[in-house]
Amino acid sequence: MSAPKNIILIKEKKMPKQSTIFVCSNCGNESPKWFGKCPACNEWNTCYEEKNQNKVVGKLTSKEKVEPTVLNNIQKQDIKRTSTGFEELDKVLGGGLVKGSLTLLGGEPGIGKSTLILQICDKVNGEGKVLYVSGEESAEQIKIRADRLGINNDNILFLGETDIELIEDAIVKVKPKLVIIDSIQTMYSDEITSSPGSVSQVREITSKIMRNCKEQKITTIIIGHVTKERKYSRSKSFRTYGRYSIILRRRKVFLL
Repeated sequence: MSAPKNIILIKEKKMPKQSTIFVCSNCGNESPKWFGKCPACNEWNTCYEEKNQNKVVGKLTSKEKVEPTVLNNIQKQDIKRTSTGFEELDKVLGGGLVKGSLTLLGGEPGIGKSTLILQICDKVNGEGKVLYVSGEESAEQIKIRADRLGINNDNILFLGETDIELIEDAIVKVKPKLVIIDSIQTMYSDEITSSPGSVSQVREITSKIMRNCKEQKITTIIIGHVTKERKYSRSKSFRTYGRYSIILRRRKVFLL
């Protein structure tokens, strides 16, 4: 039966279904039911509730076709490394920072991560700007630290933002040689309903940063907080994304 001419048929769009999941704050294990002891890492009292919003399936977009390549036919290229300005840190990184690499710098709160990073921003070699993204400290706080360290560099740009989408836009606009994310636990994405610092947020943000730095070949360093027990705050899930994982402990540098 056809509808009258004066009636417009509107197809109802299904809203994304919301559900609740329970996530382990130690290892990121997800479960549809609450648990006292995590079945994956066997830790107690690490379960917290999180809203899981299923994504709406949209139109298919065309992607570039990728063909496998014979390993023996790949031409070897010399990897150029950029010095950080610190000989000891260059040794930890295997000779310096690699263009397009993602490095995780972890340490206890107050151990000197931000101070070391600011010195790297001043001494790192190469042409281009350095984008320092901070979600914890204001521009005035960073400026006070820079003055204390005697840093006066016009190539260092500051961005006080925690929205990863806005940060990605700034990276595309500036096209810096080095990006600093301080810290990963303060960043968030509107696509994830959980609070900043949660397992889902940290995992999604780290994945976005890694994909962005690989596509644009921008060297990126992310800072993560570590507790006194040498466990990453809230989640260790972002540790696997970094080319190098560095922990600052008792004013010494360790490579993981």
